[in-house]
Amino acid sequence: MTPRERYLRTLLFENPDKVPFFPGGPRESTRSAWRTQGLPEGADWYDYLCGELGIENSRGDRALDLGIDFSLIPQFEEKVLDHKDGHYVVQDWKGNVCEIADTFDLTYLRSARDFVTRRWIKCPVENRDDWERMKERYNPDSPGRFPADFAERAKKAATRETCLIFGWAAPFWQMREWCGFEGLCYLMADDPDLVDEMAAFYCDFIVKMLDRALPHAVPDSVEIGEDMAYKEHSMISPAMARRFLKPSYDAWVSKLNKAGCRIVDMDSDGHIGELIPIWIESGINVCDPIEVAAGNDINEFRRQFGRKMAYKGGVDKRAMAKGGKAIRAELKRLSPVVRDGGFIPSCDHGVPSDVSWPNFVDYSRLLAKMTGWL
Repeated sequence: MTPRERYLRTLLFENPDKVPFFPGGPRESTRSAWRTQGLPEGADWYDYLCGELGIENSRGDRALDLGIDFSLIPQFEEKVLDHKDGHYVVQDWKGNVCEIADTFDLTYLRSARDFVTRRWIKCPVENRDDWERMKERYNPDSPGRFPADFAERAKKAATRETCLIFGWAAPFWQMREWCGFEGLCYLMADDPDLVDEMAAFYCDFIVKMLDRALPHAVPDSVEIGEDMAYKEHSMISPAMARRFLKPSYDAWVSKLNKAGCRIVDMDSDGHIGELIPIWIESGINVCDPIEVAAGNDINEFRRQFGRKMAYKGGVDKRAMAKGGKAIRAELKRLSPVVRDGGFIPSCDHGVPSDVSWPNFVDYSRLLAKMTGWL
């Protein structure tokens, strides 16, 4: 069975030969620690791990990339505005002004290379004039949206054995990037019509991008990022989610399903129990990372929502760090959902540096047995 077939069959409850093996991805600080604990310098952690376990290397974290850019074009200038007391004040590529420790640099704000705490100072959309200027950066026909070799990439993807995945920010995530979390929440209360307008504009932008892409290549899965939950509760009420976000979910899922895309995967940290019913109504059928510390109980979710929702993640990183009896109990807790299907167990966020390499290898060996690789 190809990695693509295995991934799809697992998340669609279609009896794969085994469950995809991906124990979770380390950040930069985690890899640095692992290199002092047994991971050889220069070795790819996943390749070396599979060798240590003696299992087939399916490289379950890799997918095809057609090079489509759903983000703002042009980007803002990245620059350091101030440096004092061990901190940088910077403007990032999205137009946010924030403060970070000077142990990091601007490149850490481009991707999740490591766990970087920042203090937000100013966001690019604070009023309607800012919004009108921001809209200019979301033209679906801007040069650079699709690479010059897009047609060739799409043609190659037609015979793929690994998954083709598209990904973009979902409406709450994107509007939070524009307005800041507090700013967006105030707008939802004080100027909801403007939030409606922003959400509708962004929804239409993504629809137009899909209109350009789908005739050439239909993804196996779409992954949309929507971090919008704290511990125990979502950041906004379900009623607000239905008003401001659900129209985008409905439009995107409908278009994707009609084209033949079978998986729409919602990524949100925090407790998502209040949000899953809304996602199911929109046709979203996978969510992750199911953070245990936020109060998510994947067994309870399966009881509540049955096979209407599949999951990725769900392995408590704290149990991984403790190792021994703790990780064995954690995987035993998850085993009923693994057996029922529709679940790819993995670390419930990026693997932190307090998970040692020996404990990670031990956990991975247990996971490989549970998912059919050993």
